[in-house]
Amino acid sequence: MDKPIPETSDLVKNSVLYKEFLAEREEILKHKWIESEKAGHDIGFEKALLDWIVKHRSAWREKRHRVVPPLGASSA
Repeated sequence: MDKPIPETSDLVKNSVLYKEFLAEREEILKHKWIESEKAGHDIGFEKALLDWIVKHRSAWREKRHRVVPPLGASSA
């Protein structure tokens, strides 16, 4: 297997898309924890992911983009 090129790896880690992925993943993990606590057992990442997408993703994205404008958005 080829090793990633350090410059490419840094480019990816600093990209807006990767930062959005990490922020969304963090929200899903929080949701997983909360729902697992309610259920009294670990509900698993996949169930938490699907539940979060259905119940919270749209509002989370809307709120996030009001606070952090998407790439290419004008500030006028």
